Amino acid sequence: MKTKEKKEKRTRRHRRVRAKIFGTAQRPRLCVFRSNKHIYAQLINDEKGHVLVAASDLELKAEEKGSKEMKKQKNEKGEKQKEERRGKVKIAFEVGKLIAEKALKKKIKKIVFDRGGYRYHGRVKALAEGAKEGGLKF
Repeated sequence: MKTKEKKEKRTRRHRRVRAKIFGTAQRPRLCVFRSNKHIYAQLINDEKGHVLVAASDLELKAEEKGSKEMKKQKNEKGEKQKEERRGKVKIAFEVGKLIAEKALKKKIKKIVFDRGGYRYHGRVKALAEGAKEGGLKF
C-alpha cells in the first residue's frame, strides 16, 4: 500500500512541476526518470510531443558503471576528503554527460530541467551536474 501512495505523491508533484515547465524546439525539457536500478533522461519538445534525444544507464558499458562500494577517502591526518561519486550516483553523472554530448551533436545548448517530481538530490542532482559539465545551459 505504501508504494502506491509514494507513486501517487510523486505523480502529484510531477504534475505541479509540469504545469510551470514547458519545452520548446529551441529550449527542450530535460525529463528525468529514476527507478531503483536505472536512470533515464530525455530531451522533449512539448510543442510537437517529440523526444529529441534520449539516454540511459543501459547505454553505458558495464565497465564504466563503477564499483558499488561506498568507500570514503582519507588524507594523511585521517580527515575526510571530498567524496568521489560512486555507484548509482556516478552512473547518473555519466548519463548526464552522455545526454549533453548527444544534445550538442543536435546543436541543442539550452534546456529546461524537469526533475520529474523527485527531490533535487542524489542521482537526480548528479545527472543535472553531468549535463551541465557536458555543456548544457539550464
